[in-house]
Amino acid sequence: MSSLPSSQSLDILAIAAHRDDVEQTCGGTLLKASQRGQRTGILDLTQGEMGTRGTAEDRAREAADAARILGTNWRHALDIPDGRVENTYENRLKVANVIRETRPHVVILPYWKGRHPDHYTASVLGYEACFLAGLGKLALRSQLSTVSQGATRADASEFLPPHRPFKIIYATLYYDIRPSFVVDIGEQFETKFASILAYKSQFSDQEAGKDLFPAHDEIHARVEAMARFYGMLGGVTYAEPFIQKEVGLVEDLLAIPVKSI
Repeated sequence: MSSLPSSQSLDILAIAAHRDDVEQTCGGTLLKASQRGQRTGILDLTQGEMGTRGTAEDRAREAADAARILGTNWRHALDIPDGRVENTYENRLKVANVIRETRPHVVILPYWKGRHPDHYTASVLGYEACFLAGLGKLALRSQLSTVSQGATRADASEFLPPHRPFKIIYATLYYDIRPSFVVDIGEQFETKFASILAYKSQFSDQEAGKDLFPAHDEIHARVEAMARFYGMLGGVTYAEPFIQKEVGLVEDLLAIPVKSI
């Protein structure tokens, strides 16, 4: 993980349990932000070593390819055990350290309910880490400061200033709930899909896990169907769904998008 200069802090950081989660739930949104010149990043909490298909090394190469496709500026994977994402203080500190290193304005988390325990645990873990990262008296050192010859890492490390994201939103594609809002990804859909297919170890026809994974020919249809459904809710062709806990603020009633009738 490389520490970012303050002038290159992230506008948006998406946090998820596994490599390929972000691509599926909010890849189009990250791509759209990147195309607008915003700085985006992805934090994967695990290495993906427990996946039915492929190895952690496979997933690392695929994640790097997917990040390039989405135009992200930064990506890193923590060492939290795959299949055992737990909301411990130690894990919260690991994520809080990343929050301080990258200083995002917006954090995207998984929704706090779902089938996979790693997903909903990542949601609560991520939120609490964002809170911890803003505590001024919590001392966290940069993990990758340059170490001069003869100095220890602890001696060379610098304390990271506190930081909390301004906004936390939740990607809800994995859970059937009406979103607070959707993001139009009509122009980004095919590239988002290409980022998913970058995970060749996961999304290719093979015997291992055939009962869990759709056949290659079905993947595009499934991803498109979900994007079309949420696009329909927002009056566009393709969209990705999100929830925010806060009440929305409207300045101009005439500028509210999405027609009622």
